[in-house]
Parts: sequence; structure tokens; C-alpha cells
Amino acid sequence: MVPNQLKNQHLLWRAGFGPMAEEFGQLTTASQKSYVEALFKASSKSPGYIDVASNALKGLVMGMDEIAKQNKQLSDEEKKQFRQQSRQDIKNLNLTWLNEMVNSGQQLREKLSLFWHGHFASRNLNILYQQQLLDVIRKNALGSFGDLLTEVSKSAAMINFLNNNQNRKGHPNENFAREVMELFTLGRGNYTESDVKEAARSFTGWGANVSGEFVFRKPQHDTGQKTVLGKTGNLTGDDVLDILLEQKQTARFVTQKIYRYFVNDQPDENKINWLSERFYKNNYNIQSLMKDIFSSDWFYEEKNIGSKIKSPVELIVGIRRILPMEIENADVQLLLQRLLGQLLFYPPNVAGWPGGKNWIDSSSLMLRLRIPQMIYVSGELNMKPKDDDDQMMGRMDGGEAKKADARKNKGNGKMGAQIVSSIDWNMYLKKFERVPREKLLDEMSKILLQTTAHVNDNTIKKFTDASSRESFIKTATIQLMSTPEYQLC
Repeated sequence: MVPNQLKNQHLLWRAGFGPMAEEFGQLTTASQKSYVEALFKASSKSPGYIDVASNALKGLVMGMDEIAKQNKQLSDEEKKQFRQQSRQDIKNLNLTWLNEMVNSGQQLREKLSLFWHGHFASRNLNILYQQQLLDVIRKNALGSFGDLLTEVSKSAAMINFLNNNQNRKGHPNENFAREVMELFTLGRGNYTESDVKEAARSFTGWGANVSGEFVFRKPQHDTGQKTVLGKTGNLTGDDVLDILLEQKQTARFVTQKIYRYFVNDQPDENKINWLSERFYKNNYNIQSLMKDIFSSDWFYEEKNIGSKIKSPVELIVGIRRILPMEIENADVQLLLQRLLGQLLFYPPNVAGWPGGKNWIDSSSLMLRLRIPQMIYVSGELNMKPKDDDDQMMGRMDGGEAKKADARKNKGNGKMGAQIVSSIDWNMYLKKFERVPREKLLDEMSKILLQTTAHVNDNTIKKFTDASSRESFIKTATIQLMSTPEYQLC
């Protein structure tokens, strides 16, 4: 029988980013029903807009608007200035959103937003477009999938990433039409090449201006007859999205992806069929789907607990939630994301991060096991990120690559960065103040590990400082977080 505490921690890890130290007291006694209600209530308000774009960049964009109206071009220096400032602002957007995941009471909304961030994957070096898309995702994360699909499809980030600005009457570009079917709605094998070609014609004229506003360029739209998934007419882009939502396969495809992300990598066909039927009948209401999952008895079955590998973002955010800390050099989290294979706003491709066992290889596992210790003792990262041209957005050609290497090597002659942090242990230590010394390790394991597999006590004790009760709790915690079992949630 699964203990109540483990069930509650399971819910907090899947519907959020794990428990915070101040929640320890209620983990053993609270019911799953009360936690589910609290999670949905906390995430009911619309989130605030995250705006980190610098005033200098916003001013440059306003100037670009005027230049565009005069059919002129930015100078090379202005383009370079825009790219540099935008890259820096995207780093700030990354860290700001990461802090929201750590500190926000809207855990369910932020966790779903991270899921949709991978589902509607978009790489774009324009900070204004990126933060607009993030806002669309966060606001619609628990709403209607149809609204979310439409707003994402009309976002400047997606329109530019999938080349729909180049989709014109007589010269259709099929990129967006193909991906909206393959990755966002139906899944591969549930449409034909003819459907893609006809849908592309329907999306002609869809574009975005410099400021990121959706623009329908009527002269560029193909007004001829088109047939998509058996529906014929003078179809527009909105018509095609409606046709896709009419397909039960869309509900099933999205539900299966949500099941694999929030429940188990191994799909249960019967449960997915039941969930997707209800999702479709509820007009694609995401909140209702998530309530169906988190309120079910089967969600808390032992086979679903501790069965998933934490994504890099889940790992970093989860550590920061359970051990509140100040990170002096916050940018080091960007390096960690790159090393571990999940840099926010830089998905590997339009399909997003594959997840599951793909998160782990020999080098990333070793780094994962070292992170808690590096946080505890301000350890140094000496690993060099792969020169992933996808993640570097094509900037690794020629001179840019040399400049990047020079920046990495600046100072100490090698790749290295310390994690300079200070942990506030007070709330965490308070949880264990009445626990007998001989039971400390067992109690800490119950909170930190989401698996029934028992970690060898002697192995943990071998690397702990037993000189005082407090030192033992701190060092044993770090050692437990440095085990392979801690990588699971």
C-alpha cells in the first residue's frame, strides 16, 4: 500500500515542481483531494505578463516600425545591436521564468506551461516574440486547447519560426501546415500530403509585423477551393484549425502526450481512451482533463510513482524549492541547463525535447549527481557544453564560434564556473527537530526520494559529517540528493 505522504509528494512533483520545505508538516496528514483543490485554486488567476525586454531594444523596435513603413532596411550595426540585446534579454527571460517556477504559488499553471513550451516548441532570437508566446502559453495553460492552439498559431514567434510569413498565394510554404498537423494536433500518419498542401494554401496571408502583432495580408491569401481532411470550401487558416479540432484524433494525440508527461512514459491505452473521450466532449478543456488525471485513484498507483526521470528544469527547480537558496551568480543556471540538455527557449527542434530516458547519458548523469554537492560547497563546473548548432541558433559558424570559445576560456584558461549560493536551512531543519537521531536518515529519504527502492544507509553515512545533529542532516541531505534515485519523480 502506498503511504499517504508518498502520494502527496507524487502529486506535488507531477502537478508542480515538488514540495517546499514549509509544506513538510502537512504531507503525511493532508488528503490528495484537498491538495488537488488547492493546486487548482492557486492556479485559477491569470498570470502577470513577464516583460524583461530592455527599453533600448523596445526603442529600436519602434524605430524598425518606422523604417519598415518607409521600405528601408536596418543597418548592419543596428541588426547586430538588436541580436546582441535580444540574446541577453532571452537569458533574463529564462531566469525570470525559472524563478516563477520556484516561487510561484501557481505551481500547476507553471508546470503545464513548461509542458506546452515543449509541445509548441519555437526557437526565435526576438525577445519580444518569445515573451509574447510565453504569455500566450501561461495564460491559456489551463484553459481551452482550441484557444491555445489558435493564439500560438497566430503568434509572431511561431509564424516566423515556421516560415508562415513567406506563405503566399501561388507560392505556398508548407512548414507551418505540416507541423500543426504532425506535432500540435493529429500526430504523424493521420493526414495526407494533400491535406498539408491544401492547409498551407489556407494559411496564406498569415503574418506578423515587427512589433509581433498578427497581420492578415488579404492580397497574399489564396481564396480558391481547398479540401482538408474531407472538408471542402474557400478555407481560411481559422477554418483549418477548427477542422483539426473536430477530429477526435487531435484529442487523443494531445491526451496521450499529456499522459506520458504527467503520469507515465508507458501509455495505458484504456485510460488514454477514457481521458481523450472526456477531453473531446468537454470541448478541449485542459483544466477538466488535468482534474480527471489528478483526482483518479490510478494516478497514485505504485507503478506511476517514481517512474519518470526528472527533466533538467524539474531537477534544478525542485532542488531550489526544497532547499531555499540565494544563487549569487544566477547565470550559472543557464550553463547547467545547456549541460543537462534543456535550455529554456532553445528547444532542439520543432518537436521539442524528447524527454524520458533521453535526459540521461553518461556525462549528464554524472553532472546530475554532482549538482547538490556543488551547490553545498560552491563547487566548480568544469564541463564544456556541446557546440550544439541548434541550441546556438546557427551562430556557431566561423568567427562566432571562436568568439564563444574565447568567452568560455576568459579568466582561468579553462571552462569553469562556480555555483555560488547560500542555502537557508532553517525551515528544512525544523522538520526533523523531533526525529530521533537513529531515524533521521529514514525520514529524510521518505521526503527526498520518490521510489520504494532503499538507498544503502551505510553508503550515505560514509560521506556524511556526524560531528553534530545539524551537520549530519545537512550532509546526509546532500548525499541523498546525489543518488540516482533522486533523479526520479
